[in-house]
Amino acid sequence: MTVAPVNLVLFEIAELGQPLALADRRARHLLDVLRRAPGDTFDAGVIDGPRGKGTVTAIGADAIAFSFEALFPPVAPEPITLMVGLPRPQTARDILRDVTTLGAGALHFVRTEKGDANYASSSLWSSGEWRRHALAGAEQAFTTRLPTVAHGQSLTAALDALPAGSVRLALDNYEGAAPLSATVLPQGAHVTLAVGGERGWSAAERDFLRAQGFVLAHLGARVLRTETACLAALAIVRARLGLM
Repeated sequence: MTVAPVNLVLFEIAELGQPLALADRRARHLLDVLRRAPGDTFDAGVIDGPRGKGTVTAIGADAIAFSFEALFPPVAPEPITLMVGLPRPQTARDILRDVTTLGAGALHFVRTEKGDANYASSSLWSSGEWRRHALAGAEQAFTTRLPTVAHGQSLTAALDALPAGSVRLALDNYEGAAPLSATVLPQGAHVTLAVGGERGWSAAERDFLRAQGFVLAHLGARVLRTETACLAALAIVRARLGLM
């Protein structure tokens, strides 16, 4: 079995103090990649909770026993909400992983006029698989914090749930008046960044976004894949907020 290496081993709080089955990917990581033995430590954390050190206390025929010591308190959610037109499942998987790695406090996949509504019924969402990809992103980033994730909402419903006072920006290749990189953001602001789906925003959606206080911006003349646009835009916003 190939084991994908991670930088931080994450656990649900209910898993602490419980044996970790040898078939679990985290156990395989500890044994096959990190080559930990009883008494050895490893970087660990509680999902959306503290980060610290785990210690392997015993290795049995079927499970690993471990302890956990919290050393650092939970980090605050990132001050960025990313709204994305609901894409095909494979694209959503990439966005879930990589946006979590880069850092967003909330990630909402919204239904759009040009999008395929059937994407919302994919097993990615119905089976809970989506969370595995977000976890992989957090493990890579060495953070315990996962974004709040929603899918299948209408654009209107997603906007109704936005934090009050959020700076609102939307990417649009056609009517974006200025490059996103020219946007000036006040330090400490919360930013909502809207990225259209694989076929972009409709004319009605552009008008609606403007009416809801969004400023349309662009990423230059090149047409990017949805997952690439999400990461490029998120990086720009994080830089403008002094987060990278």
